[in-house]
Amino acid sequence: MAVTTRIEEVRSEINQLAETSATAQNLMQAMVKLLHDRMLKYNWVGFYMLEPGAQPPVLVLGAFEGAMTPHTRITLNEGICGAAASSGHTVVVDDVNKDPRYLACSLETKSEIVVPVFVHGAVVGELDIDSHFPAAFTSEHQELVQHCATVVGKKLEASSR
Repeated sequence: MAVTTRIEEVRSEINQLAETSATAQNLMQAMVKLLHDRMLKYNWVGFYMLEPGAQPPVLVLGAFEGAMTPHTRITLNEGICGAAASSGHTVVVDDVNKDPRYLACSLETKSEIVVPVFVHGAVVGELDIDSHFPAAFTSEHQELVQHCATVVGKKLEASSR
């Protein structure tokens, strides 16, 4: 199966999950499982959400699929996750061993993508994906992961009304 076709199928399944999930938490749990199970190079998939009112601001591990991580709380100036949340921009790292920001979770991790989740224009968390393959995240993958983060942001906005 061509990667583009798989990405299109997964994107469609994500949209279905968004429509059928009762809560944003249910959506995030189903989404990380879907991405982990269907995207072969997505070896660890998880959400980190900003802890409300925490000073300094801290990202807390939420729904995830993959090996346990020692990084369950990450401050905004820490690691690639902190960089993405602080800047509000997607961060793609083709080789984590060459990025000094990388917080080592697994010796097997070779590349990573982190996409911020926005609610009403403010970063509230992020979707973090690790791969055991170098340069695993092409522009098509980046678009898929950004779509996933947008879908979660919209679900969170709808629940905060």
